[in-house]
Amino acid sequence: MLFLKGIGMGAANIIPGVSGGTIALITEIFEDLILSIKSINLTALKLLFTGRLKEFQERTNFLFLVVVFSGAAAGIYALAFVLEPLFRNYPHFVWAFFFGLILASVYFVGRTVRKWSAGVILMFIAGTFIAVFVTVVLKPLNENDAIWYIFLCGIVAICSMILPGLSGSYVLLLMGNYELVMIHSVKNMDFKILIPLLLGAFLGLIAFSHLLAWIFKNYRDLTIAILIGFIFGSLGILWPWKNEISLSLQDGSEKIIGYEWYLPGTVSFEVVCCLLLMFAGYALIWLIERLAKEKKISDQ
Repeated sequence: MLFLKGIGMGAANIIPGVSGGTIALITEIFEDLILSIKSINLTALKLLFTGRLKEFQERTNFLFLVVVFSGAAAGIYALAFVLEPLFRNYPHFVWAFFFGLILASVYFVGRTVRKWSAGVILMFIAGTFIAVFVTVVLKPLNENDAIWYIFLCGIVAICSMILPGLSGSYVLLLMGNYELVMIHSVKNMDFKILIPLLLGAFLGLIAFSHLLAWIFKNYRDLTIAILIGFIFGSLGILWPWKNEISLSLQDGSEKIIGYEWYLPGTVSFEVVCCLLLMFAGYALIWLIERLAKEKKISDQ
């Protein structure tokens, strides 16, 4: 089951505007994921490098991380082949299904909030505003290959990848370094770019997991509310009826930098199919929640 949830996280990372953190939150492994990453510190690394592997596993829940991230890697690899032709030939249908899926997650994750106080509602509104601002208002910066900026890109990108509702690749685009990092450095194995990027990503992931774990522990409802806001605010990217605004990259490819949204003018076969797929996406999350609840009852 953990491997399957990891596949879901990996698949989400190749869907424009969707974060692997969203799937982690929906499938109820988000907190375990953050705490497991947080547990990898200097003490744990000392156990690893001195060969005390059993103690290292017990301290870090390393097997959990291996299974989840292995699933994520498999999801990225497998779904890339499936989603690419679907997005090319049936974009409205794919967007509609994911819109229903993520919309349902807002409701069902929202139900885990113990008390909707004024502060919790304000956090939800703040999260929504931040997501809308990032995905709709902000425009891409110019490319910057300075080492300190590449390092910063690694930190920001990895943090956004594990935060529900925020897409890491989209944030890199806004920072102006999507082409440099995701295309140039990988294609040419440019270690001058990859080393500071991966170092920033590693340190950012460890540091951010500590911060997020502390916030989650002490302000659980507030944290869930702002994360739900992130997801809700990113729904615009998943709206089926939109025109893409693209930016031409130097290698000849194009990267989507925004959308123009519209409502369908008439009720057509395509519109009906989209509405049915929205319902199917919503129903899938409802089914998962129902099965999870029945499993909890049977385990008690």
